[in-house]
Amino acid sequence: MPAEEILEPDLPIIDPHHHLWDLRHLLAVFPQPYHPFIDALVDAAYYTFDQLHADTHTGHNVIGTVFMECGAFYDAARDDATKPVGEVEFVNGVAAQGASGLYGDYRPCASIVGHADLRLGAKSGDVLDSLMAASPRFVGIRHAGAWDSDPETLGPPFHHPEGLYRDSAFREGFAELGKRGLTFDAWVLEPQLGDVIDLARAFPEQTIVLDHCGTPLNIGRWKGTLGDHFGRWRDNIQALAECPNVSVKLGGLAMAFCMMPEEGPAAGIGSDKLAEMWRPYIETCIEAFGPARAMLESNYPVDRWGASYPALWNAFKRITAGASDTEKHQLYAGTAAKIYRLQHLLDAG
Repeated sequence: MPAEEILEPDLPIIDPHHHLWDLRHLLAVFPQPYHPFIDALVDAAYYTFDQLHADTHTGHNVIGTVFMECGAFYDAARDDATKPVGEVEFVNGVAAQGASGLYGDYRPCASIVGHADLRLGAKSGDVLDSLMAASPRFVGIRHAGAWDSDPETLGPPFHHPEGLYRDSAFREGFAELGKRGLTFDAWVLEPQLGDVIDLARAFPEQTIVLDHCGTPLNIGRWKGTLGDHFGRWRDNIQALAECPNVSVKLGGLAMAFCMMPEEGPAAGIGSDKLAEMWRPYIETCIEAFGPARAMLESNYPVDRWGASYPALWNAFKRITAGASDTEKHQLYAGTAAKIYRLQHLLDAG
């Protein structure tokens, strides 16, 4: 497929969700094909500054990014609780590389979302303090809670305890975030959205970001049921939006878990087709949360399953073509800047 013309190439973008990693050692233990998610990562097993720079410089005006934890580059010399500090230290170095001025005004990893095991309860506060000391760019954590009764839905790397966000020890640790003004990214699967609603209501002052539109499922036992569960998903999204402390990331729909499209990996589908598939989810979220609490994300390199980086952002721009300039500013940069403390990137522009 020939390269697409970039739509609205001057529109500033802060990409609020991407990863950096070296998964070659992990993928080596899985036979191929194994699981659609694992299979999709084979060509992106090594993804750090150079690969991110290449993707973010394919035509769209990406002025900065937010790194999202992914269990990479943990410090083997530390105890289990503080091993995730190594990930923040590594990403801070990548951010420093971008901030050197050698790459223009582009600021990759300008904010960093790391990980702490909140099941440690109040003791997780010590881990949070170590993460904060590791980088001035550290702004919060993600402790994923994605779970399904069928282990084939997620595959082996991503199993989390059932009902994690309702666990008393987890919530004791969760309370430590607010004491430090840190954000929380929530990744669950669509049937678990009630857990996020309950958490948000229990901690109304805590900033929570729902990742990936709540991850609608079209894999494993959920294959072919997107339409069947759209109404349940929509009702939960609307209920979650009633919590003013929650924002939503618009993206992740090209993951193998969602399979929009189903023809990945690297399907090469044009942005017009991607926009058609994603529109019901993106528009429902924007209508529920409003542009001031919604931000478009790449979720790269995971979303390489079905969308190239330029096609992904073109698809978003097709979906938001009718939005006002103010609304576009919020969706593409403003909301991310507010949540992740990146207003300086917009002021510099």
